Amino acid sequence: MKRDLHSHTFYSDGSLSPQELVMRAHMQQLDELAITDHDSVMGLAEAFVQQRGETRALSIIPGIELSTAWHGFDIHIVGLNIRWQDAQLAERLHIQQQARTSRAERIGDKLAKAGMVNAYEDAVKLAGKGQVTRAHFARALVNSSQVASFDTAFRKYLGKGKRAHVTPKWISIAQAVTWINDAGGIAVLAHPGRYDLSAKWLRRLLVEFKQAGGRAMEVIYPGLSPALKQQMVAYATEYELLASTGSDFHSPGRWCELGRHLALPDGVIPVWQVWQ
Repeated sequence: MKRDLHSHTFYSDGSLSPQELVMRAHMQQLDELAITDHDSVMGLAEAFVQQRGETRALSIIPGIELSTAWHGFDIHIVGLNIRWQDAQLAERLHIQQQARTSRAERIGDKLAKAGMVNAYEDAVKLAGKGQVTRAHFARALVNSSQVASFDTAFRKYLGKGKRAHVTPKWISIAQAVTWINDAGGIAVLAHPGRYDLSAKWLRRLLVEFKQAGGRAMEVIYPGLSPALKQQMVAYATEYELLASTGSDFHSPGRWCELGRHLALPDGVIPVWQVWQ
């Protein structure tokens, strides 16, 4: 079985529609795909409709990626196999979506004061049906030639402590895990090696995540060195967490492809054993 349990559509900060993402999953010969947009389940209905029209089998796992605040860090919690049409979940997600909208408006105001013309309006157009994210602002600034590159946009304006940065008002890890658990899903700590945490702080994060009811962590994802892969396996084993795997796919590119190099190593318990 070929799986990718972390992917995005244009309903958050991905570039593909749900239909295009499903078609790409077939191109990559995936057997199982989790769609995990940021704080949104809006793309799932379209993805299921698309799959019903396909002749090749593909299991679509309904998911989500929730943004949380933890000691000054933005920590992402993926929810897998959630009841995506759950009414209580919809009400809770509305809170996150309002926070995202408010943050985007404030970022737009700060960019305008910094002389970045029409940044908010351009970001909204790029977001389309989805929510406006910092990635949309960066893309808008590049497209309008107001910065030279995506990285420059973050380094000069959108990164933490920069001129247009706005500290997000995300929920706590415990809240995110509760939301996922209440929707019948499995809470997964996303890409734990990407948060620029020391080993001591990463262990603290894993402990608090598990105490909150989290059940799994991403052990395999792009950019991991062999040593870090071994470390992720060791953490999953030590803290008795199920192992997940995902590309965190946003758009086709050289460095990240749907389903590429995501096989789990031996010695861990796969998260999909729970729903199988």
